Amino acid sequence: MITIKKLEFNPFRENTYLLYDNTGECLIVDPGCQDIEEQDQLLDFIEGNALKPVKMVNTHCHIDHILGTAFCKERFQLPYLIHPQEQPLLSYSVSQGEFFGLDVQPPPEPTDFVEEGDIITFGDSRLEVIHIPGHSPGGIVLLNKDQQCLFSGDVLFQGSIGRTDLPGGDYDSLIDSIREKLLVLDPDIRVYPGHGPDTTIGMEKRSNPFLQ
Repeated sequence: MITIKKLEFNPFRENTYLLYDNTGECLIVDPGCQDIEEQDQLLDFIEGNALKPVKMVNTHCHIDHILGTAFCKERFQLPYLIHPQEQPLLSYSVSQGEFFGLDVQPPPEPTDFVEEGDIITFGDSRLEVIHIPGHSPGGIVLLNKDQQCLFSGDVLFQGSIGRTDLPGGDYDSLIDSIREKLLVLDPDIRVYPGHGPDTTIGMEKRSNPFLQ
């Protein structure tokens, strides 16, 4: 069974997730820890629970989601996974940071790319990759059907969707992908987004104003 720990980091209040199971192996999703205090918070939880980080993955590569990638890569020597269409965003991350007045440590290069239908494993657990473009070209979400949980990055939020006015954004692609790939899932699946509280597929299908 996957245990989920959410940590809120950086000025954008980004949700970083630590996923782990009874093996102790841990997947880091969207490491956004920006400064020493936030890095220590991440480390304290990992060390306090005797976890072994084995991979990190970005749902997309906007600046708030990649601020901790260099730290995690250096500290744990992890494989680093992104969708190939996110490589340009990753390459411009230092410039992204300067635009927002942030001092960004250059992120590592990805060690592997993931695409639609791929499976990310850690311990005894598996997450299916679903490609949802629109917020960014290579945005992905991560689904575990057995435990009915979905990590949606900035694709889907409680009562909202990801913004599409940034470079590479496309409103129609985002809406179509959400409707065709996410709203068809079990309504009880719990959605853990990149910002804000969790929700469910059913709740967003019923009441999200962007999806009516």
